[in-house]
Amino acid sequence: MQLISWNVNGIRAIAQKNFLPDLERLKPDVLCLQEIKADEKTVRDQLKSLSEYSIYVNPAEKKGYSGTAILSKVPVLSVTTPLNDDPFVPEGRVQCAEFEQFFLVNSYVPNSGQGLKRLEYRQEWDAAFLEYLTELQGQKPVVLCGDMNVAHRPIDLKNDKSNYNKTAGYTQVEIDGMDRLQDSGLLDIFRERNPEEEAYTYWSYRFRARERNIGWRIDYFLISRSLDKYVSGVHIYDQVMGSDHCPIGLEFEF
Repeated sequence: MQLISWNVNGIRAIAQKNFLPDLERLKPDVLCLQEIKADEKTVRDQLKSLSEYSIYVNPAEKKGYSGTAILSKVPVLSVTTPLNDDPFVPEGRVQCAEFEQFFLVNSYVPNSGQGLKRLEYRQEWDAAFLEYLTELQGQKPVVLCGDMNVAHRPIDLKNDKSNYNKTAGYTQVEIDGMDRLQDSGLLDIFRERNPEEEAYTYWSYRFRARERNIGWRIDYFLISRSLDKYVSGVHIYDQVMGSDHCPIGLEFEF
């Protein structure tokens, strides 16, 4: 079972690039997309050639903003859209697909914003998200994937010292939020398998950051520890272009 997660930074924009050929090479059984920036009709129109997939879309109310989608060849028991009500603005940031073996949570975690103006909101969101994930883990194992908008450790970004507590995605508040996710029983499977590897999933479009590999690892697969023994591969596809993020992959053998 091959899972792919990818912040596409706009489904319409990436569809004009090599998105579909890239998917043919990656061959996901389940594909989780973040930041689709489109309504459900637009997403389905852009992905209509992927007829072998069932498509589930959670768009933001605001047009051209945020949103998530799950595409699956594997039978899905149910799909829900938690954290989409007050006090959290409906931004289409979370989907949960239930499979036989686990819950798959596709997430686009809020960015704390320029000048950290949304850091308090992010802190509240993290707390509610943790409560939700803890409840899920009480029912069956969880696979959490997506753009978490945090580099967890110094190894997870190129310039850690100059960004610490100054830049969205590398404040102690956000780091503590990731700590709590992992303390709840969710394993950062890429770092578990590659403890010393410097690898990134996001590069700014500015200053030739990707060309110079000045990046951040802010896209993750976090899994319940009981699933670790079934993981046969974990990947960062940093040579796949089309977005300011690259896809990441997780393979299970049940």
